[in-house]
Amino acid sequence: MAGDRVVAVVGATGKQGGGLVRAIAADTAGGFVARALTRDGKSEAARQLADLGVEVVEADLDEPASIEAAFAGAYGAYCVTFPSAGFGPEKEIEHARTMADAAHGNGLAHVIWSTLEDTRDFVSLDDERMPTLLGKYKVPPFDVKGEADAVFAEVPTTFLRTTFYWENMFFPVLGPKRDTDGTLTLTLPLGGAKLAGIAAQDIGRCAYAILRRPELIGETVSITGENLTGTQMAAALTAAPGESVRFKDIAPADFRGLFPGADAIGNMFQFYQDFEDTCIGARDRQVVLRLHPGLLGFADWLVLNSQVMS
Repeated sequence: MAGDRVVAVVGATGKQGGGLVRAIAADTAGGFVARALTRDGKSEAARQLADLGVEVVEADLDEPASIEAAFAGAYGAYCVTFPSAGFGPEKEIEHARTMADAAHGNGLAHVIWSTLEDTRDFVSLDDERMPTLLGKYKVPPFDVKGEADAVFAEVPTTFLRTTFYWENMFFPVLGPKRDTDGTLTLTLPLGGAKLAGIAAQDIGRCAYAILRRPELIGETVSITGENLTGTQMAAALTAAPGESVRFKDIAPADFRGLFPGADAIGNMFQFYQDFEDTCIGARDRQVVLRLHPGLLGFADWLVLNSQVMS
C-alpha cells in the first residue's frame, strides 16, 4: 500500500529471508512491504513470492551496484550471507560489506544483520582442543558473521544472532538414521549439553518483530525456538513419528572424521557443548516469546513437518 515502509530482503528465496517476506506479506495492515531480492527472478521460489503480491528484484551480492539500486528508497533491509553457496569465508565478509555500504549510501533507517558468535572470542586459534580450519577459523560459518559485525558499525543495525535450524534434521548426516541394530538413532556430538534450535521460518518472524521495534537498533538479539538436550530431542522425535528414536552421543573429534566437511560441523557442536552457558545463556525462550508469541517449540515444529521427517 502507498506509504508503507519498504524492507529490502536479501536472500528472499531462502529460509531466513523467505520467512521474513512471508511474515510481512501476511500482515497487510502492518505498515511494511517487502522487496524480495534474488539472483534469479524467474526461479520457482521467486514466482511464488510474486504470487503473494511481493515486489521481486534481481540483485547479486557480487554486483554491488545491483544491491545499491535494490536498497534505494527502502526504509530498512534484512542482510544475510550464504556459506552454503560455496563462496568461502572471505567472500562472505565482502558480501556483508557490500550490503552495509548500500544501506549507508541509501540512508536506511533500520538494518537487521543475521549474525552469529565469533567463536574465536572464546577459543583462540592456538587452542588445540579444537582444530583451526582454513588457517584462521574455528567455526567458519560463525566466525565470519561475527567478524562482519564490524562493517555494520556505521549503519543503524540490530544484530540478530540466529542458531541451529531444526530443518537440518532433514539431512541424513544430522537427522535420525538407522543404527546397526535397526533402531532410529539421533547421533550428535552434544554430550549432555542443550542445543538452541529454531524453525527457520521463525527467524524471519522474529526479524519482522524487530523491524517494528526501532528501539532495538544497536542491540544484539539472540534467538531460540527451544533449548533441548539430545535426549530431549530424541524423545520429541519418538512422539512425532510413533517409532522409538534414541540419542547417541559421539565425540566431536570422531564426528569430524565422518564425512567431508564434517570438521566445521564437529567444531560447531563442540562450541555448543563446551560453551553451553554462553550459547544457551544468551538465548532465553521466554524472551523470544515476548518478541514473537507464535514461536514454535521443537514438538510443534515436528507436528508441522511429520510427513517430511517420517
